[in-house]
Amino acid sequence: MSKATPYRISSITEIHRLMGLPKPHHPLISIVDLEGFKNDHDIDAVIFDLYVISMKRGCDNLFYGQQKYDFDEGLMGFMSPGQVLRGEENGVPLNLEGWMLFIHPDFLWNTSLASKIKKYEYFGYATNEALFLSDKEETVINNIIRNIRNEYHSNIDKFSQDIIISNLETLLNYAERFYQRQFITRKITNSKILDRLEEVLTGCINDEAMLSKGAPTVQYLADALHISSKYLSSLLKQLTGQTTQQVIHEKLIEKAKEKLSTTELSVSEIAYSLGFEHSQSFSKLFKSKTRLSPLEFRASFN
Repeated sequence: MSKATPYRISSITEIHRLMGLPKPHHPLISIVDLEGFKNDHDIDAVIFDLYVISMKRGCDNLFYGQQKYDFDEGLMGFMSPGQVLRGEENGVPLNLEGWMLFIHPDFLWNTSLASKIKKYEYFGYATNEALFLSDKEETVINNIIRNIRNEYHSNIDKFSQDIIISNLETLLNYAERFYQRQFITRKITNSKILDRLEEVLTGCINDEAMLSKGAPTVQYLADALHISSKYLSSLLKQLTGQTTQQVIHEKLIEKAKEKLSTTELSVSEIAYSLGFEHSQSFSKLFKSKTRLSPLEFRASFN
């Protein structure tokens, strides 16, 4: 099998077959242990049409997205249907431990999680933006996973799905709490991201040739920082209380104030020089941020 094309997996049964496991206890949800797992199918990359939640240890040569893990203790990853998981050229590491929880979207149908799962932004993070767990946090998550496994291994009855869904919601809420903690505790990594954001955004605002094609977008900045737009926004909201778009607007207004106070350019010329297609949009944004129109701001200097 060619390593160039990701292998698509659409069912729990197929996962068990590929991993040489017995038939799943439940057709729509399964927890698979990773210890001792070997990739005997020459599969380098996989696309899951499933939700995947994983806990891994010893994964120093495993990639999510474009980057390696930088941590070999308890590490969680969250994938929504359609994301790609791939290994390095040498394959899955021999010392990999942990588990993977696979959830078919049909399992969530007609439950509280069917739409609510979309509120957990970490499913939209690039998969290299994993959650780093302390021993205590790892124990909390593993206990929930044990409850889920015990439930679907038991006789399936009319209560089973509700009980599993309840445990899944608890797991996802803890993960959200732990991510918020991570934004604060991983100070070195996060400060580097913020420093780089400032550098990239300032460069954009001062590059008139670039601005002639439009103001910088959230996606442009995320791409420049090699992180997902959702992760960048979550990080900024936690550390600065602002969204990425708000940070962009602040920089644009800062530059606009400079031009209004030091040049004789018209408001329209300033708007276009900052990447606004319509001067009315610029004026509206400026007034919402400063409580003054651009002309009123300029007049305050005369």
